[in-house]
Amino acid sequence: MVVLIALLLGVATLAIWLVLRNFSYWERRGIPHDPPQIPSGSLSGMMTTIHISDIFKRTYFKYKNKVSSPFVGFYVFFKRAVIVVDIDFVKTVLIKEFDKFHDRGVFHNERDDPLSGNLVNIEGQKWKSLRHKLTPTFTSGKMKHMFPTVLDVGEELVKIFNAKTSSEPQPLEITDLVSRYTADVIGSCAFGLECNSLHNPEAEFVKMGTVALTKRRHGRAMDLFLFGAPRLAAKFGIKATLQKVEDFYMKIVKDTVEYRTKNNVKRNDFMDMLIDLKKKYDEGNGEDGLSFNELAAQAFVFFLAGFETSSTTMGFALHELAINQDIQSRLKKEIDEVLAKNNGEFNYESMHEMKYLEKVIDETLRKHPVVGHLIREATQRYVHRDNPDYYIEPGTGVIIPVRAIHHDPEFYPEPEKFIPERFDEEQVNQRPACTFLPFGDGPRNCIGLRFGRMQTTIGLAKLIHNFKFEVNPTLTSVPMKFKVENLLWSAEGGITLNVSKFART
Repeated sequence: MVVLIALLLGVATLAIWLVLRNFSYWERRGIPHDPPQIPSGSLSGMMTTIHISDIFKRTYFKYKNKVSSPFVGFYVFFKRAVIVVDIDFVKTVLIKEFDKFHDRGVFHNERDDPLSGNLVNIEGQKWKSLRHKLTPTFTSGKMKHMFPTVLDVGEELVKIFNAKTSSEPQPLEITDLVSRYTADVIGSCAFGLECNSLHNPEAEFVKMGTVALTKRRHGRAMDLFLFGAPRLAAKFGIKATLQKVEDFYMKIVKDTVEYRTKNNVKRNDFMDMLIDLKKKYDEGNGEDGLSFNELAAQAFVFFLAGFETSSTTMGFALHELAINQDIQSRLKKEIDEVLAKNNGEFNYESMHEMKYLEKVIDETLRKHPVVGHLIREATQRYVHRDNPDYYIEPGTGVIIPVRAIHHDPEFYPEPEKFIPERFDEEQVNQRPACTFLPFGDGPRNCIGLRFGRMQTTIGLAKLIHNFKFEVNPTLTSVPMKFKVENLLWSAEGGITLNVSKFART
């Protein structure tokens, strides 16, 4: 018994020593950092009292221009990380020395959790190969093919708003409606489904998407393991995707692939392109093709990445336009003029004529980036060219605080104001590179950014052309309140605005 107690004490002492040594890493290095707390590291209060992007923002402004190093130390639970506080170093990580920072270091387990093996999560050569295969899917030519499908859903969105509004302003909760719009768009383009969620709020496709984004398979302790040791978690066969979500989407993809292949159905959409890649794989050309599980994972992440981000951006834009009526009036004037010039027709070319709408969307993404931070992981040792003390060891996380950079008055004076003219060409050219990062930058930027912008542009153009949005004195939150428990940036309690339809002559 004495030996057993001594052994247990020895193991406990070793574990304590390892934890304390891990949490003293930046102190031993002499790198500025906030003292960590066990077990959350530098993330105390995350998802309970403060949003994770606000933690990064707080750290950025605390140390920016006050330290000589381009980064400061940070702990993501037990994992060592840095937060970038120098804009030139952002460019180094994302572009100039991408070869040292090409992975995200997030959990994925293709064997046991097939939907996690998607382009967002995977690493190394496998990521590079998959990115190369999928890039042709998102060219401007492919977007032009998908444009009519998105436009049809935009017309349905107008019908729903028409049914819920009159010529007199009345309150309307818009976040649910625009999220059903983006769900129908992506459901059609990625899965070939007529989801009809705009007309059926209880559509299972949308409900499962919401569950996939907001519900966790495990509790906090396992999440700590998935965050802090993702590769080890994968080796243990851990799954992150909820089983009912996996079963639902795998069945949808299987049924869609089988139906289109059997009936030779062509829709010129994302699923068509994935099926072409699967055919190459089935013919024995694995280098150029995709297996069924790989196809399903890409369709799944395309839905998740485009469903919430685009709808949330649309909601934020309408909120800002309701507050800034002069901007809304100018935007409506542009949309009306472009449509009149094209005989009332909204086509792919006329969409690109709406330059002020592009700036409104950019300013919305600047002020309210739905993805408030970028993450990378050092795959090789990095040593700063000016000071060898500023090195980053392999396996260290690198956090780029997007929301902080977007709200930095050095780059965007009066950052809390909504000013689309920030994106006039001359102003954009005056700012340093990597100061606008809603889609990331460099080789690992968002592959679907053209599609995301297209569905957002169509949705907003249709709504502003037909309806007026105003602040409701009691139901509109000004300033807006935000959910702290979500990883993505979103409004607390949704967005309610007064909406009225324009009389058509």
